[in-house]
Formats: sequence, C-alpha cells, structure tokens
Amino acid sequence: MPKSAKTGSNVGSVKRGRPATTPQGRENQIISAAYDLAEQRILNGTASSQEIVHFLRMGSEKEKLERAKLVEENKLLKARTKAMEASTNIEQLLKDGLMALSGYRVKEDDGEIVEDE
Repeated sequence: MPKSAKTGSNVGSVKRGRPATTPQGRENQIISAAYDLAEQRILNGTASSQEIVHFLRMGSEKEKLERAKLVEENKLLKARTKAMEASTNIEQLLKDGLMALSGYRVKEDDGEIVEDE
C-alpha cells in the first residue's frame, strides 16, 4: 500500500540533530531553526508583516550590494592591518641593523681605512 503524502503543517515540530559542541555551533542551530520557522510561517500565510518585510529587504539588490561592500571593506581593513604590521617589522629590523652597525667606526690613517674596536 503506497504511503500518502502528509498534509498539514509542521509548525511546532523541531528537527533534532546532534547537539552543537560549541557556542558558535549552538547559535547557528538556533538561527537555522528561526529561519525554518519563519519559512513555515510565510508558506502558511501566518507570518507577520515584520517577518515578510525582513525577508524582502534581505533579498533586495541594495542589501546584496551592502553585504558585498562590507566584505570588501573587511578585506581592506585586514590588508591595512597586515601592511601596518609589516611596516612595524621593517622599522624594527632597521633599528636593529643601525644598533648593530653603531659599534663600528671607521677612521682613516694615512690613506688606510682602519676599523675602530
């Protein structure tokens, strides 16, 4: 006997998987559950106007461009940080080099160059 398709709503049912082992994983599970619930409410026609407007905004071209801009700004900040760190490293290398060379003095004695000790 073939199984009939389920009818009705799954509102209130929770998909249980393995529990998260980290706070970030738990947060991702909760976010996923919230999106699932919002999707069900939209499909059932019970979503509030705020929920609908939220997802309309998330799908807008402006929102996509703003997200892309944030990603690029984040890359730029990381590049600037790396450049500043590299600059600091070069500065330190130069200081160390100058300190190492400061102990050496050269004086001329009858046309010969002699190192001062």
